[in-house]
Amino acid sequence: MTLRYLALGDSYTIGEAVAESERWPVRLAALLAERGIEIEPPMIVAQTGWTTDELAAGIDAAAPEGPFDLVSLLIGVNNQYRGLEASDYGVELCVLLHRAVELAGGRPGRVIVVSIPDWGVTPFAEGRDRAEIAAAIDRFNGVAAEEASRAGARFVDITPGSRRAAEDPQLVASDGLHPSGAMYEEWARAAVDEAAAALER
Repeated sequence: MTLRYLALGDSYTIGEAVAESERWPVRLAALLAERGIEIEPPMIVAQTGWTTDELAAGIDAAAPEGPFDLVSLLIGVNNQYRGLEASDYGVELCVLLHRAVELAGGRPGRVIVVSIPDWGVTPFAEGRDRAEIAAAIDRFNGVAAEEASRAGARFVDITPGSRRAAEDPQLVASDGLHPSGAMYEEWARAAVDEAAAALER
């Protein structure tokens, strides 16, 4: 039986500025298929600019029908960018995690939370306080890791790798802000072991 995958998020999940085939959830599904795990192309509920509450509304509008065998969640960069509080992010992320678990058929181990990348290393952040952006991203990711653990979900930390874009322009898309296909490939490879382990249970 072919497995079902739901990817929830924002511009990073929809793959702003890259081809559809380069989106990290699409690449993750392809990597799982290479391991002999039959999985459908992901259903993606994501939009550039979405915060946690906007993703919640987006899920309402899309009304994805579970259960899904795998659910990924990468959200929060726009909360941070807009100057919203990490504590409020945690409250809204907790709600999203509960919904993700429900969509995964009540199986929290089938939910993967992916950390927020550091956009402060990109050309877009020129003239901004990059150290403060990094510190804020770390605060948000600390909350995300804690909430994922509390929910029983898996957590994949792609943030350290995202910071390599400071030295390697090939990891940034042509818009100077979003990851390139090469970076998304790294994210998919970082998540594939957890995804495979989740699907074995």
